Amino acid sequence: MGHTCEWDLFISIHKEQLASSGVPQYFWKAIYDKLSNQVFDIGGVVKLLKFEKENDSEFQPNWGLQSTTLIDKSDPNNVFLIDHAWTFRLDFARKQLLHTETLRKRMGNLLQLDYDLPKNILVDEILKHMWSICFSYSISNADDIEDRLPIWYIMDEIGSALIHKDTPNCRIVPFFYSSENITYSLLFPIENINIGEFLCRDFVEDIHDANHRKIALLPWLPNNLDDISMIPIMPDQQYYLEGHIPESLPILDNLVNLNKNQSINLKVFTQYSMVKQYLSCAPFELVENQDDADILWLTEHFKDFLKLSETPEKFVNQFPFEYVITIKDLLALTCRRSNQENIEDYWPKWMPITYNLKTELPNFVAYFKHRESKGLDNFWIMKPYNLARGMDTHITNNLNCIIRVSSTLPKIVQKYIENPVLFHRPECHGYVKFDIRYVILLKSVKPLEAYVYKKFFLRFANVPFTMDNFDIYEKHFTVMNYNADAELRHMLCEEFLLQWQEQYHQYEWHEVEQSICSMLKEILVQASSREPPCGIADSPQSRALYAADIMLEWDKKRQIRPKILEINWTPDCKRACEYYSYFFNDIFKLLFLDEECENVIKL
Repeated sequence: MGHTCEWDLFISIHKEQLASSGVPQYFWKAIYDKLSNQVFDIGGVVKLLKFEKENDSEFQPNWGLQSTTLIDKSDPNNVFLIDHAWTFRLDFARKQLLHTETLRKRMGNLLQLDYDLPKNILVDEILKHMWSICFSYSISNADDIEDRLPIWYIMDEIGSALIHKDTPNCRIVPFFYSSENITYSLLFPIENINIGEFLCRDFVEDIHDANHRKIALLPWLPNNLDDISMIPIMPDQQYYLEGHIPESLPILDNLVNLNKNQSINLKVFTQYSMVKQYLSCAPFELVENQDDADILWLTEHFKDFLKLSETPEKFVNQFPFEYVITIKDLLALTCRRSNQENIEDYWPKWMPITYNLKTELPNFVAYFKHRESKGLDNFWIMKPYNLARGMDTHITNNLNCIIRVSSTLPKIVQKYIENPVLFHRPECHGYVKFDIRYVILLKSVKPLEAYVYKKFFLRFANVPFTMDNFDIYEKHFTVMNYNADAELRHMLCEEFLLQWQEQYHQYEWHEVEQSICSMLKEILVQASSREPPCGIADSPQSRALYAADIMLEWDKKRQIRPKILEINWTPDCKRACEYYSYFFNDIFKLLFLDEECENVIKL
């Protein structure tokens, strides 16, 4: 009875996982039995063979797995547990290899690397070559978003020995065993495997498009890319709608005589604690009931602009389809609306060259190879579409790494800024990276009416910048707010400007600021030049605050050029309020009373 209850519990917990992974049901009981008794019995049906390399080709497998008996695909016991030799997050891979000699030795042996190499060089070689035996999974139902990020693993010598074939005879899938809180892999045949046959799997079994398969298989198989364009095709309207809750548009005829300057008190309903704490000027009055409010200042996405237009006296702090600038992949599309056929002119000079790894991977690989052939710098930064705080963001010049990472969360890849303008921090003993956050205030898109808040905000790296050691977070990233072990350098823009004058006296900040404002205006012009869903829609009831994160770069003529990194929706304004207690008073008077102040610049 007890065994039956345990089996029922196992199935209730793991049924969905097994089914979604495509594991045939007749294997499930054997999986339970082998997990319960820790039976690793694949050694009874296969032998591990080491291939002698005939040349220096990186595409030749190191190991193979040969059947020593008939492996019948219909035998319910022919499902096998595969252990994992190494499980890791990409951020910590180098550190783990440097500090664990047994791991370093095992990985070097799997990849047939020379263990007598100096430790740092061996680690570099492992990180360079591991992508042919490295796979990932994620726990999609985890409560914390960080726990849902991809986890990478390398299987043991048996699991890592499977070779690729477009017509495979077996499959292998990761399996999270909740009783032990550990992940194994399950190997099972999908064809009968005769004595002497090598076990083979399809490494990209979920990819069916011929061009995409050719690219996705590059870590294992060489392919000719001459027929692939470096210039991606602009997607149709449907792409802009995928994965988004539908938005309705306002009835503009209801809003023709909208009175922007009301003399009575304006009642404000807000979900944001900083507005509650710092909005203090007349005629604004905070209310707790959303129905009573004239102004809705929300931190959740608002979608029903049609219904809102039935109450024309109300405002909301969002525009329909504003996500064309606030989501990274759509911002890239918004900014590159060009008919240029020359790859170097396809992106504006103020935007890092950007590809969508989900839809434009072949184009990116063609461009990567183009740069490689010319001996150009080829470091790239991979960013999830819609995650903040630098989560799951990685820098590399390893094409195989980028190809493999592209199969996890949807990401863009951007050319890493290799020549940033730096800021001297004596306490850090050198020049560090920094970025600048300007607040954008959007009042209207037709006609375009927008401002930037002159009090900008700064973030600094803590380690002097060099183009190496890309896993050192405090050297290459500036977001320190969420890292308990990192120093967060606070600096008012007034102090920064004084130090800027000392460090770069030949470059006037007002000229840098003018170029930033020109860039931001151009982005907004682009974003409002097309009809929704490909552009921001007209909505006289809408007002919005965005945060633009910007880095400065030296161009080839040693001139300073701004580069847009991202534009954030409902940004964290805590620091703005603590630095400048009048921040939200200025913003509300501008957006809802048309009162400009000295702290804003009109775009």
